[in-house]
Amino acid sequence: MSELTSQVQYNSDEPERLDKYLVTRFPDHSRSQLQRLIGEGLVLVNGSQPSKTGILLEKGDLVEIHFPEPELVDIIAENIPLEILYEDKNLLVINKPAGMVVHPSAGHSKGTLVHAVMGHVPFLEGIGGKMRPGIVHRLDKDTSGLIIIAKNDNSHQWLQRQFKLRDVEKIYLALVDGHPATPTGRIIAPIYRDRAQRKKMVIAPEGKGRPSVTEYHIIRQYAKHALLKVHPLTGRTHQIRVHLASLGIPIAGDKVYGHKKQSIELGRHFLHASELSIRLPGEKKKTTFRAELPDELAEVLDNLK
Repeated sequence: MSELTSQVQYNSDEPERLDKYLVTRFPDHSRSQLQRLIGEGLVLVNGSQPSKTGILLEKGDLVEIHFPEPELVDIIAENIPLEILYEDKNLLVINKPAGMVVHPSAGHSKGTLVHAVMGHVPFLEGIGGKMRPGIVHRLDKDTSGLIIIAKNDNSHQWLQRQFKLRDVEKIYLALVDGHPATPTGRIIAPIYRDRAQRKKMVIAPEGKGRPSVTEYHIIRQYAKHALLKVHPLTGRTHQIRVHLASLGIPIAGDKVYGHKKQSIELGRHFLHASELSIRLPGEKKKTTFRAELPDELAEVLDNLK
């Protein structure tokens, strides 16, 4: 990822919120954009990633900010087949295949989920941002499963608010190398971006990083693997993959956080967003959506039996 890096020193005698200060120093960027950069680990304060966007800066603090270099592309709708599980006037629920990037970015100027959705719903452009129209949350490229797309601004705000308040229940299925030490468990470990490899996340030292919590439950054990039901209580980048790897049970097929020698020849990691419970716009009760394992993952389980 190409980046433009800026360093500024806070020189006021009065403490000020980090996100508020950055708005004054970089007026071409909105507060929400800067908060997103902080959340993605692209802002450092005295060399460390802040635990939240609103930490107070003290006089002399050095702030380093990495702006991803924008890629000048126009999003052109593409006729890409989508597995649409639910659709109404406000939103789409899609079963995303592995290998599909969610939104355009450096190196991915076509063939993304956004391009496909715009081919289905042309008026999406602009909802939630020019490069991420309709996108409420994300899945990694090689993670398959449920993703929700807003069709209008009101729905986008309604849905995104639930993600911010952690009022959305997400369940993933993950096949891991090895066996967890306990049938169920809760992993509480902050995560931040690896300064040496900025596309990679790592467990943060105590007092640093963003709080991250993941729960798991063993569904089935095999000779050298275990199938887990995973419930992330927070939504950090690569959270499930990093947390499970930290226990010594990386996700099978994960080329970034897994073993160098893969236990299964799969071409992707075995992680699937299988359930999503959320309140639809105007509704008080949550609706639960489910997506079955794709054939290539179901075949892996059959072979392990």
